[in-house]
Amino acid sequence: MSRTQTIWPFMAAMAAVVAASNFLVQFPFEHLGLQDILTWGAFTYPFAFLVNDLTNRRFGPGSARRVVYAGFAMAVVISAFLATPRIAIASASAFLTSQLLDVYVFDGLRRRKWWIAPLSGAVLGSCIDTILFFSIAFSASWSVLDTAFGLEDGSLAFGVPFFGGEVPLWVSLAVGDFVVKIVLSVLMLIPYGALLNVIRPVRV
Repeated sequence: MSRTQTIWPFMAAMAAVVAASNFLVQFPFEHLGLQDILTWGAFTYPFAFLVNDLTNRRFGPGSARRVVYAGFAMAVVISAFLATPRIAIASASAFLTSQLLDVYVFDGLRRRKWWIAPLSGAVLGSCIDTILFFSIAFSASWSVLDTAFGLEDGSLAFGVPFFGGEVPLWVSLAVGDFVVKIVLSVLMLIPYGALLNVIRPVRV
């Protein structure tokens, strides 16, 4: 069995997570008064780091990068039907950068305590992902992308109250999403730890 055939379930899982996140990030979390600081996408994207880290643990960084590339390619196709072009571009840039960073960080820390590598990679990756995605997808400075695709300005530039001041809506959404991603990154240690004895490092 080839390595690509061996890791295909991880590729499929990655594509599903990214496609779902691209779609759900367009919808504010309209509960508990959090609609101005949180989207549904924040609850699904941390699973991408879990898939990435489990692949890295099982097959190493080379296969993890293959999962990132394959998941990215499949997700772009799926996202074309679920999201606007601007969001697809933002997601592509943020996804590749953050997930490849996670591969690098995880591999560098994999010999330390079991939780250090996945948590470090997820936290750093989430930070980069949030900055890149929200700035490209919703900032008014990137509205040229909407013009290029013949769309209305998709920026979320109007101000909302935030910690005693006022910031563009996309900034408050980015902060809210980042906080949730960090919380879920910690929670992702539960399934990661539970699978340590199931998904062991192998050579294929």
